[in-house]
Amino acid sequence: MEQLSDNALMLQVKEGNLARLGLLFERYGKSLYGFYFRLTRNAALSEDLVQDVFERVLKYKHTFRGDGKFSTWLYHLARNVLADHVKKTKRAGVSTDLEQQQDALAELSVPEEALQKEEHLQLMELALDHLSHEKKELLLLTKLQGLKYKDIAALQGCTETNVKVKVFRAINDLREVFTKLQAKGINI
Repeated sequence: MEQLSDNALMLQVKEGNLARLGLLFERYGKSLYGFYFRLTRNAALSEDLVQDVFERVLKYKHTFRGDGKFSTWLYHLARNVLADHVKKTKRAGVSTDLEQQQDALAELSVPEEALQKEEHLQLMELALDHLSHEKKELLLLTKLQGLKYKDIAALQGCTETNVKVKVFRAINDLREVFTKLQAKGINI
């Protein structure tokens, strides 16, 4: 049996075949969760935001034209969901500092090399947290979510060249922050 493309599935959802939404959730749910978790450091909030995205997929299915990539349209909705959440929490007077500490490592059962790798990754996460929201989002979309520059350009309403420049600057800033944190000997 031939696997349907994301666009074909979404067009079927648009026509009323809501069972196809489950397939799209299977394909993108974990990816969206990872995107949100890296931005918020909050597992429960990330799950809620993913649910909100798929609710919006249903609500705004009529706006999907199918001429672009489904993932670009989906991440456009995802960005809007996060922006709306931030606005809502600011209005409610809730802190938008969404960082949470991850579970402590069981150091005795983790080999030294794995422990060093974990510390390196945690330092990278800390460095990411020092970047602006825009730079952090760009790096997550390109490096972790695998979106192409042209898709991000469509998402942000700018040129592909502009996205490349922004990503280049974000990587340089990340490298600089990471190096400074490493030099300070930050203990995670």
